[in-house]
Formats: sequence, structure tokens, C-alpha cells
Amino acid sequence: MLPQATLDAARDLLAALEARGMTLCTAESCTGGLIAAALTAIPGSSAVVTRGYVTYSNDAKQEMLGVPAELLRTVGAVSEEVARAMAEGALRASGADLALSCTGIAGPGGATPNKPVGLVFIGCAAEGAAGPARVARHLFPGDRAAVRAETVAEAFALARAALG
Repeated sequence: MLPQATLDAARDLLAALEARGMTLCTAESCTGGLIAAALTAIPGSSAVVTRGYVTYSNDAKQEMLGVPAELLRTVGAVSEEVARAMAEGALRASGADLALSCTGIAGPGGATPNKPVGLVFIGCAAEGAAGPARVARHLFPGDRAAVRAETVAEAFALARAALG
């Protein structure tokens, strides 16, 4: 399902978090839990991964992560602001040290002229960070499976960058 390189990145991220005594949670939309699945495919991941939120609908984003309804109305679910709110909300709700989020359009439908298939925002929030959650904007090529797989890989890269 995912390339070996992505599973290796998951293993490396888990090892880095465990070495720091940190925990992680996920808040996923377009990947539907694939980030958490990649992490938990690694034996021993329970020492780091606390939980994963699959918030595919706007209602779930609001109810589970506290994403403001007004934000969803004004900028839409596929946006930098919502990815940030998802990561920060997951961090608050879970008590984890690090939260990864993603929201995007994996396709084949759902695109608009301003939000094409492959547009994904990935967020990373860290407990005690000096500023707001980091968010990376990506436009991934390929079909639904490719967009989702690239999102997982880039989420791990963003988390590693946040760790320094």
C-alpha cells in the first residue's frame, strides 16, 4: 500500500520521538487514517502514538478538533487555516506532544478552479511551540492513491523538520 521508503520514514520518526520521550497523534481528512496506519504498522509504535482522529466531514472537524464553523465557511476545509486548526485542536484534545494533520483533495472528484485535485495542506503542531502550527502546502500529481501516499510521506518529513 505504501512504499518501503515511507514506512522507513515512519520508523525513523517514531524512533526520534521515542528518544525524546514524546508522543504523537494524527488528525486526518483526505488520508482517512493512512498516516496513523503507517505509523502503527511499525512494531512498538504504541510507545509514541496515542490516537488518531479521522475527521473526514466538516462536522467531525468541528466536534472532535474544535475547528470553528466560521473558519470552514469562510476558507473551506481544504486550506492552510483549517490544517493549522486541525493540528492545534488534535494537540489540545489528545494531550500528545506532537500532532500531524492533513486536509486536501485526493480526487478524482471534488476539485474547483482554485482547489485542484492533489492540493493538500499538512499541519504539524508541537506542545510548547513558540508560534502556531507549521503548515505546508502541496500540489501532488497522480491519482487518488498517489496523492494520499505522498501526503503520508510529506507528513513524516514535516514532523521530522519540526523536531529539528
